[in-house]
Amino acid sequence: MGPQSTPDLSTPASPLSLSTIAVVGLGTMGTGIAEVLARAGREVIGIDTDETAARQAVATLEAATARAVARERITERERQDVLARFRTFTDLQAAADADLVIEVVPEDYELKRQVFAGLDAVVRADTILATGTNALSVTRLAADSQHPERVLGVHFFNPAPAMKLVEVVSSVLTAPTAVAAVTELARDLGKDPIAVGDRPGFVADGLLFGYLNQAAAMYEAKYASREDIDAAMRLGCGLPMGPLALLDLIGVDTARTVLEAMYAETQDRLHAPAPILGQLAEAGLTGRKAGRGFYTYDAPGWGHLPAVAGGSTAVPDAESPATADELAAGRAVSSVGVAGSGTMASGIAEVFAKAGFKVVLAARSLEKAEKAKARIAKSLGRSVDKGRLTAEARDTTLASITPAGALDAFADVDLAVEAVAEDLAVKQELFRTLDKVCKPGAILATTTSSLPVVACARATSRPEDVIGMHFFNPAPAMKLVEVVRTVLTADEVHATVRAVCAQVRKHPVDCGDRAGFIVNALLFPYLNNAIKMVEEHYASLDDIDAAMKLGGGYPMGPFELLDVVGLDVSLAIEKVLHAEFRDPGLAPAPLLEHLVAAGCLGRKTGRGFREYARR
Repeated sequence: MGPQSTPDLSTPASPLSLSTIAVVGLGTMGTGIAEVLARAGREVIGIDTDETAARQAVATLEAATARAVARERITERERQDVLARFRTFTDLQAAADADLVIEVVPEDYELKRQVFAGLDAVVRADTILATGTNALSVTRLAADSQHPERVLGVHFFNPAPAMKLVEVVSSVLTAPTAVAAVTELARDLGKDPIAVGDRPGFVADGLLFGYLNQAAAMYEAKYASREDIDAAMRLGCGLPMGPLALLDLIGVDTARTVLEAMYAETQDRLHAPAPILGQLAEAGLTGRKAGRGFYTYDAPGWGHLPAVAGGSTAVPDAESPATADELAAGRAVSSVGVAGSGTMASGIAEVFAKAGFKVVLAARSLEKAEKAKARIAKSLGRSVDKGRLTAEARDTTLASITPAGALDAFADVDLAVEAVAEDLAVKQELFRTLDKVCKPGAILATTTSSLPVVACARATSRPEDVIGMHFFNPAPAMKLVEVVRTVLTADEVHATVRAVCAQVRKHPVDCGDRAGFIVNALLFPYLNNAIKMVEEHYASLDDIDAAMKLGGGYPMGPFELLDVVGLDVSLAIEKVLHAEFRDPGLAPAPLLEHLVAAGCLGRKTGRGFREYARR
């Protein structure tokens, strides 16, 4: 039995004082943490009751360090030193001399409690005990420990060697010196630590899992296919993985456990696990590790984020989408009319013109239309300067665009695309005009991001020819188009628009006519929840942005993105989502409403969640 005296944590520890570290649980995460520690010069004691897991951990470290040698990142001598610093055992007694113990066993409270009870009996009184949980209560584990002041959470992200974020979680019982020591250790490991309080999911997973849950519910409702949901979030938001593929990577059972813990605390319906998560978990279809989850994989095994090469691969199954030759035939489209003179309208016109379509660009006056064409010329000029486009291709593209001061110029177009203000009355009046001027068989498309497409369709005498084509800004660069069919849209019209998207080198995803479509319906509740975290003083803007970029691989943090999108635009979308789905959890965060009321709309006004230099 180890000493039971009260630990002395009055003196802050330096990173070097945590020189011997035990890792309990040598699964994927435990093995990754052990690798990070050993490569940073720490003596690492790996403990797992399963001898096979221990052997696999050693083999994984051997393979990882061999790759590092092959890539000339370390020498063979350094590799041997790393391997010598990692020893494995099957009994907790091996942790007796550790300065820090990190527990990474499965997310089961009783199992973790038993590990902590066992550690209390063998480690020194000043040894820090850390749990790697992302769902269970650190406070409860601490309270059940003999020395709660030395218990905290240390949440690495998968794969631990590649991901920079570490959340250091303190309970109301944790000694500040223990937090300081582990925080300094994380920095010494080359990680970016953020300090957070004890609540399920902490910052990164607290935001991530609500989004993943909504994606699972969207798929379960058959609103969109798994491939389209994942492609929409990758191409529309720049995420490294789609939500359903990420659920398979994390483990469907793990995600369900995290969500259950979050819902128990928040009672927010957005955190109530989607039934399909329970159904898949009960059937043993837990994702990549089982060979099947939302997708089917070529072999069971833990995959990883795109930052690391290799891993199991999704293979076609019964739910895989139809091939192009299996889809319905569409109508011929050679000429396109684009209505509007703003950034989105000119961007869409540029996309069609570069793909070889004849384009009529109509605005409220010929002068506005010519200004929009001039904006396209400037954009194409930048592409020429960067070597992405030849001067000849620029001239050909510009020659195919005809500016017009009235919609009458759309008389002969095969496809009319409106990109005017996001105002339903304005769009309906425009569609009434298109109905009169466009020839029979012409397809009428709206680029709305939040309004009901069917309301535009009903303003015409041919609702079967109306569809949504939601381009993303900037249209020339963004690959995604959400193809939104109403209950009245003809199959032939849908097939035509999908084919046109392919012709302009965009990736179409199908979705129904409901608020937010795919991207905004998943993105904006996540952004709203980030604002609520700040309102509750749980974490700072900077820590939340850092957590999502470093822990989730997001190209921008939520507050950076909100300021770019515009807080007024964000608030309008939140209101539409709340009105459509009537879920209290979707109600706009009061802080967002207050900032908009104060005129703080983001980068465009010089101040939003942050302040910016005015141009």
